[in-house]
Amino acid sequence: MPPLRLFFTALQFLTRLPIPSWVGFEPAWLARCAPYFVPVGALVGALSGAVLWAACWLWSPAIAVGLAMAAGVYITGGFHEDGLADTCDGLGGAVTREKALAIMKDSRLGSYGALGLVLVLGLKAATLVSLAQQDPALAALALVWSQALSRALPVVLMAMLPYAGDVEHAKAKPLAGGVTRGDLALTLAFAALACVGLLTWRPELAPELGRALLAAGALLLWMRGWLARRLGGYTGDTLGASQQLGELALLLGLAAELPLGF
Repeated sequence: MPPLRLFFTALQFLTRLPIPSWVGFEPAWLARCAPYFVPVGALVGALSGAVLWAACWLWSPAIAVGLAMAAGVYITGGFHEDGLADTCDGLGGAVTREKALAIMKDSRLGSYGALGLVLVLGLKAATLVSLAQQDPALAALALVWSQALSRALPVVLMAMLPYAGDVEHAKAKPLAGGVTRGDLALTLAFAALACVGLLTWRPELAPELGRALLAAGALLLWMRGWLARRLGGYTGDTLGASQQLGELALLLGLAAELPLGF
């Protein structure tokens, strides 16, 4: 399968952005396009970051961040945010595995989902504002990097855990089969390239990048244990939640002001 077609398949799956008509679509391509979630994330981050940088010329950092986040939600259709809300609703309370899976299939928003969205989006906004106050270009670059790298987390989770839901009724059935070692390796290669890109533009961010990666790694291990214990694996909603929480962890790591050097 040509890489360009797989990239456009991932773009079609994760965003509302148009793709060339020649690409077409086959459900089986979803199983192969997972590594390209990272480049798609970089594109989403670049568009959102451009909005943030441009808006900072006209408004305060808080308004610019709000506009950038709104642009990101529009581009993706709130795809990952929806997964975060459903995961919070399903796993927020002390319910059985079967009940949690049923709740996550319900399209209605509950109290846990609303709280999860408010807290995670609010913390992301606050973190981006703190970065934009220092340097709008830094905040824009942070958006590109965090959006790209956070989309590696769902792919790694798919490699670490089995699918926990009903495979026959999965929204993206091919993704329920997990990913191959080759696809995982390509995902990690794209993630490493994103880190190299960040350090190429801002080499002084090496300590902050290290902290951010540690935060994202700790989150990944926690989510693996949490999902294995509560569900016995992952679902599409929990993959979306991992992206949102991973993005927040990465941004918090970049913005942390700790005297750590490594």
